[in-house]
Amino acid sequence: MLSFIESQESVFRLLTFFSIFSVMAAAEWLFPKRILTVSKAKRWLNNVALMMLNTAVLRAIFPLAAAGFAAWCTLEGVGLFNVFDSPLWLSVILSIVLLDGIIWFQHKLFHTVPLLWRLHAVHHADRDLDVTSGARFHPIEILLSMLIKFAAIALLGVPVVAVILFEVILSGMALFNHSNVAIPLSIDRWLRKVVVTPDMHRVHHSIHRYESDSNFGFNLAIWDRLFNTYRAQPEEGHYGMTIGIKSQREEKHVVWLTGLLALPFRLFKRAPENKQHNNSL
Repeated sequence: MLSFIESQESVFRLLTFFSIFSVMAAAEWLFPKRILTVSKAKRWLNNVALMMLNTAVLRAIFPLAAAGFAAWCTLEGVGLFNVFDSPLWLSVILSIVLLDGIIWFQHKLFHTVPLLWRLHAVHHADRDLDVTSGARFHPIEILLSMLIKFAAIALLGVPVVAVILFEVILSGMALFNHSNVAIPLSIDRWLRKVVVTPDMHRVHHSIHRYESDSNFGFNLAIWDRLFNTYRAQPEEGHYGMTIGIKSQREEKHVVWLTGLLALPFRLFKRAPENKQHNNSL
């Protein structure tokens, strides 16, 4: 199975991405959590356009992408898993978990460093959350994220198949936990013990900084609990909370593609807010 994934990377990626996208799009249409505040057609047009632009930029600048770099590291014996002999299955599992932790730290860094926050603000400025929000990032952030991923791959010596699986899991989970789907509380309570659910991640997109600076995980739920950044629920509830950035509400800046690309270069600051975490669930 692992050899098939490695040999059929493009097919595997496209099939899983569009399958998860279609399932979550249908789920949030059938079982929506919140009423959207911006025209869905307008948001989808621009969010998908940004996603396609990012794909083109990545292909142009990193034609071999992360899997190609991992193959080079394996060939040259670069990284821990290429130095110490271990079973492939163990290297794959450890690589996926460690890469997920690194992405958690990267996400927190983009919230902490002002210049990086300007880039990441494109993701947070979305005034609604749905499946397309999971792929809405500024091209420069995408490029920086790839460089961080390259460094992690070189350090760990991540097997090629682990890189492919991790990227598929990460993109699939981003589509899942950004979706506007209503999951029964009884299921969500147990599911979020392992992975990040839509309700758990929605807190992170609150207009309040004390809430958006929590729940940084995209995949495994353990990191936020481990580093005390877990917040169970939004203070105003999932139906009463406001999504987005307080100072960036105009559609020309937060909906349209031209505004999204220019957003990091506009002058704005994050409002300082501090409140205690609510870890009751």
